[in-house]
Amino acid sequence: MSVTAPQGFEASGVAAGLKSTGKPDVAVVVNRGPRKIGAAVFTTNRAKANPIIWSQQVIADRVVEAVVLNSGGANCFTGAFGFQTTHLTAEKAAELLDVSAGDVLVCSTGLIGTGDEVFRGKVLDGVERGIASLRADGGDDAAAAIMTTDSVPKTATVTRDGWTIGGMAKGAGMLAPGLATMLVVITTDADLEASQADAALRRATAVSFDRLDSDGCMSTNDQVTLLANAASGIRPDLDDFAAALTELCRDLAEQLQADAEGASHSIAIEVKNAVTETEAVEVGRSVARNNLFKAAIFGNDPNWGRVLAAIGTTSAQFDPYDVDVSMNGVRVCTAGGPDRPREEVDLTPREVRIEIDLKMGDATATILTNDLTHDYVHENSAYAS
Repeated sequence: MSVTAPQGFEASGVAAGLKSTGKPDVAVVVNRGPRKIGAAVFTTNRAKANPIIWSQQVIADRVVEAVVLNSGGANCFTGAFGFQTTHLTAEKAAELLDVSAGDVLVCSTGLIGTGDEVFRGKVLDGVERGIASLRADGGDDAAAAIMTTDSVPKTATVTRDGWTIGGMAKGAGMLAPGLATMLVVITTDADLEASQADAALRRATAVSFDRLDSDGCMSTNDQVTLLANAASGIRPDLDDFAAALTELCRDLAEQLQADAEGASHSIAIEVKNAVTETEAVEVGRSVARNNLFKAAIFGNDPNWGRVLAAIGTTSAQFDPYDVDVSMNGVRVCTAGGPDRPREEVDLTPREVRIEIDLKMGDATATILTNDLTHDYVHENSAYAS
């Protein structure tokens, strides 16, 4: 059910011809509930796609009626023409839904530089047919329509006492944090104030999507949106809602990690006993972005020296000769020197856990990443074709 699991939402996914495969490529999510609360976080990449520029303006008043999403073209670096396309997309949806264009978010994903006249025509046609196809059980269709290099749709739901959160996500490459790391739409029938929705979303993304660092490449089109409509009539405790939202976001983040382009290992890097959480994140990210480490994991090689070399590039407080490193439960390094034999480490399973003990404080953070494979290089070398 995805984004239509909560009460008062409709969605659809249709094929508008943007994908050469003929698969669905335009999705629409509409809030039919009594309230139209919206919150969003966006890529911090200075190079922003036209839909991001538009949506940042729309979200300013925290009122959102609908979200239109397309795959098959990023509409990024397509100039004033591309921004007009985004504007026309919102206007088309607004006309058909009888709402204001200023309350319609637009998201696009696909090849940067794609967004000509043909693209525009197909998107606008997709909007019209998508709105005509809206259903209260259309969440799964919408989740399929936003896929690009994803191999499977990504959806999640969390239900509490009388209220529900539903979500869909896309993303398999260019997964690196910066407030958001993919296209995500989350819906809830809980009754929230706009400020509460915004605070809960930022709190959840900070410890979920922002901790996913698949390949160190930040997209130009990343957006995570939360829509709240109060259709349940229940106003939850903000901490309870934020916890449930975080649970859903972590679920989606782990699905994104599992579907990362070409990956053969899903790696969780837990940094323990750092002075601050920020430093723990910095250390974990230094390992997650280290190509030598990622290549070693691909080869099932427990090369802990590459872990120490990576964290040595950070500004975090630690003594390089008092650090422990464990791989899949085997402590291979202690006090900056060898511990258990490498032969005891089994890295053949898909799931790999790295633990780094800095022995400096009590802060902890976990970064999610994956290995660097031949398939990843091949897929991204041929992406445009």
